Amino acid sequence: MLTKDALSSGLYLKSFESFEGLLWSEARILQSLDETLSARTGNGDIWLFAYGSLIWNPLLDFIERAVATLHGWQRSFCLRMVAGRGTEAAPGRMLAVEPGGHTQGVAYRLGGEVLHHDLQCVWRREMVFGSYRPVWERITLADGNQTEALVFVADPAFSLYEADSSVVAIARQIALASGPHGSNAEYLQLLQQALREHGLSDHYIDALATTVACHLRDAALDAPP
Repeated sequence: MLTKDALSSGLYLKSFESFEGLLWSEARILQSLDETLSARTGNGDIWLFAYGSLIWNPLLDFIERAVATLHGWQRSFCLRMVAGRGTEAAPGRMLAVEPGGHTQGVAYRLGGEVLHHDLQCVWRREMVFGSYRPVWERITLADGNQTEALVFVADPAFSLYEADSSVVAIARQIALASGPHGSNAEYLQLLQQALREHGLSDHYIDALATTVACHLRDAALDAPP
């Protein structure tokens, strides 16, 4: 599993060195962080909205954690994954959020002396290939209060973006994909479990998990004895 030491030391970025055409340099990643911070309207502590692996493996020294809702965006496995939990020969799908609906997830309040270090780690984790567009959006916390939060959303201009992320289109692909960090199906299972642990659910994720499980059962039955 990914660790904070791997993010801080640069080992995580080094693991993607073979993807020279896609990989962002450390300088480019940190430039993206600076540009995003300069576009912020507020100041002080920063809320980060998590909708995927940041829920169950945040690797953050957060001050506060709260269930939250992001309005106007919905989960979508719309990024072709050629590393991590997929390969170029058998790509999987990576999660993002796209316009429409809403997303329930977990928000982390970051601040203090470790704020910039935490943000650098988040950028190294999420922007290895520049896969996302970091934006500031309003979220509603579980207590009803609204606040501005950092969200990594899908970028349709990204070279690995896929327009069709429907369950029918991607379930078999997710079931078959795996890579150095594990299987794509495992990621989906961990996400569904993490949502349940926070009392949350997502119809898209549940439908996808059910269909992927069917493909995995079929593959097991078809496998030679």
